[in-house]
Order: sequence, then structure tokens, then C-alpha cells
Amino acid sequence: MITTPVPGLEPLPAPGEDALHPHAVRLRADRPADPRALLDSFGRIFAGNNQDSVALLVGTSGSTGIPKHTALSARALRASAEATEGFFKSAGSEASQWLLALPAHYVAGAQVLARSVLAGTEPVIARSVTEPVHFSPDVFLRAVEQLSSTRRFVSLVPTQLHKLLETARNQPRTGEEIHAALRSFTGILLGGAPASADLLAAAQELGLNVVTTYGSAETAGGCIYSGRVLPGVRVELVPEEGMPSVPSAGTELTNEDPAHEDPPQVGRIWISGAHLAQGYLGDPGRTAEHFFAAADGTRWYRTDDYGLLSTHAPGEPCILRVLGRSDDIVITGGVKISARAVAEALESHPAVREALVCGLPDARWGSAVTAALTLVSPAEGAATALAENAELREALRSLCIERLGVAAAPKLLSILPDFPLTSTGKPDRREIYSILDRDYREASRG
Repeated sequence: MITTPVPGLEPLPAPGEDALHPHAVRLRADRPADPRALLDSFGRIFAGNNQDSVALLVGTSGSTGIPKHTALSARALRASAEATEGFFKSAGSEASQWLLALPAHYVAGAQVLARSVLAGTEPVIARSVTEPVHFSPDVFLRAVEQLSSTRRFVSLVPTQLHKLLETARNQPRTGEEIHAALRSFTGILLGGAPASADLLAAAQELGLNVVTTYGSAETAGGCIYSGRVLPGVRVELVPEEGMPSVPSAGTELTNEDPAHEDPPQVGRIWISGAHLAQGYLGDPGRTAEHFFAAADGTRWYRTDDYGLLSTHAPGEPCILRVLGRSDDIVITGGVKISARAVAEALESHPAVREALVCGLPDARWGSAVTAALTLVSPAEGAATALAENAELREALRSLCIERLGVAAAPKLLSILPDFPLTSTGKPDRREIYSILDRDYREASRG
């Protein structure tokens, strides 16, 4: 039985092929999209009257399950764009211009193009999106040079920002140019994967307006920026069995609610708003599990994530912290451990750049906590030399024990030169899990 944030919610039916707009954009995770073709399609869609038809179909590769095709209407895309503009409303009156640095077949990349059409501006497309070259500081800098508006935005994944800042640290001459380019943006939207506290601290120290985004294709991309709910978005946290320790019951969070002091709230994240997808094309079972409607027509999306609503002072906005996916809870020796919390603890060590944590089957523990790591560049403390040092691994385990308890200490720490990435630039969780599984089996045989 699914506990809902509003009594009487009913599952929604799945959209069918007849719901698609004649110029609907179909994205596939395994097929690069032509940004110019997408711009043309979005132009035709937004210029018409049929705003409730499906304008964007986002297909996944099924890296965490069966592939799905999320259906977003033109109205949802417009609501998402207006919410982002509303978040940055005090940043000037000039029209927003976007830099596309992510693949166009990724929802955040497609949104850059849709928002450009809605803003009436021409996006700048980085060479790494359309040519067989990797994203690099040089590619980024040459793209920034082409921007003409002072109100400018870019969407990046943490790996890209890491690359830019590490290059700036290691190459001082180029570093000044990189820092100036990053500071020129009204907003740097950072999403697709969790950003480490060290990365965010470095960006803040440089005076960059980095905004972490939380959302998914089902919410038309990010709908919560740096923990703050965007205009027109509603969030509720619903407690349920299977979570780590929960301080208290869930509560609703909206950007209009008067703030008042409350104890921390923990629960599954439910989201409502005009930006929501209509469901999964031709998939009634999955749609009914995640999309619901109230009697007044309000639609809700049941995410796969747990969140915590932090305490706050009167007059201050509520801040939502994402604790991790519901399927990222590792039960080891009967103790529930959040994989996201372990990753955050590991990333707090100055030698660690990124961490990904998962549970692997273990005869003794039920599941064993394991972690894959990448380290900061050698110029930042000879991290490569530390990679083979048992003292580093012991320090990392001790850090997890200190913060989260003995059960959270990883049974395996695999240090990789870099994380394998998906075509959208995010860590390839399936490939990383495969590496951890291999390493754990080898360690167990040893």
C-alpha cells in the first residue's frame, strides 16, 4: 500500500501515442540528438495552441531497470522555464541566453534548447555537443566567448565543474580565464549527480553562482534549486517503512508558506506542479506507481528519493536535503545505512573528489557496504600516491565510523582514475557497480 500526501489520490493512466504533438521531440539515451533539429521542433510546438500535447519524450537506457519514456507536455516545459526565470528574477531584465554544454538527448540539455526558444534567444552550443571532441576547459572557454547577453546560464554536471576548477588550479594562467568565464554566468545549474561539499565550497569561495538542482525527467528537470522549492512547485515528505531513522512525520513544503521552526522532517519526496510529466508513454503499470491525481485535478509525482526538511529560523525559506534513493538504503548486519550519506562522508576527506556507494550481496552481512572513489589531482596533495596507501583507506573508514557508525564503514574501497560516464556525462552507475562487484569477489576469494 502506497502512503500518499493527500487522502484520496488516484493513480493516473499512461499517455498513449495519440497524446504526442505532431512535432514532438523524441529523445533516446543511446542516440545523440541534433540540437538544431530540436530548436526547430520546439519553435513549432511553442508557437501553436496545442500546449497540453506531449512535446518532449525522454527515453532512458534502463541503467537501473526497464527503459522508460517520460512524456512532458509543452505546458510543463513552459512552467519549468518560468519557474527558473522566477528564481533568478532579480538578476536583471535582459533576455536569458543559454550555453549548451550537455548532450541534447539528456533532459537538462533539451531544456536548455526549450528555454532558449521560450526566451527568444539563440543558444551557444559547445563543440563537445556536436563534434567528436570531449568537454574541456578550452571548449568551454571558446563557447563562453560567443555569448552576447549578460544574463547567461549554463547547465553542468559535477564532473564538468570539477574538470574546470582542477584545470584552473593546476594551470594558473588558464585559471584566471576559467574563473572569469564562470563568474560571468548569472546562474550555473549543477545537477545530474550529487555535488560534493568540497566542490560547492570551492565554487562559493570563487564567487560563482552555482545552484544545485534536484529533479528528473518526470519533473521537467530541476524543480528544487539549492534546496529551495521553485515558484509553482509543491513538495511533501511522507514517512514510510524501510527508511533510516526518521526524526518525525512528513510535512508540506512550498515556497509561499510562512516559515516557522519545526524539528527535521524525513520521508519519501512527493512533488506537485504544472511542470510534471503526464506519465510514461504506453506504460500503465509504472505510471500508476508514480503519478497520481487529487479530486481537484492536482497531480502528484511519487519520487524514488528520500529527503529531509531542515529546521529553519522564522522568515527563512525551508531547505530540502535529498538523502538518497529509496533503493540506495543498504541493510548490513540488520542496520539500515544510507549509501548517499556514506558517499558524503567519504567526499568530505580532502583527498576524495567523488564517491559512489552501493550494497553488494554478502553471506555474512546480508549486504556489504562498498564504495568506488576518484581522487583529486596529484597537484592537490599527491592523491595518486595515497591511492595505494593503506593509511588512506583506514582514514576513510574511520571517517565513516565517526560520522555514521561502525556499520557504515565500507568493506571495500575501490579507487578509480576516473568514473566511467554515461553519454550524458553522469557517472555510469551500472558500470561502477560492475567494477565494485568484481573487486569484491576478488577480495573475498583472497
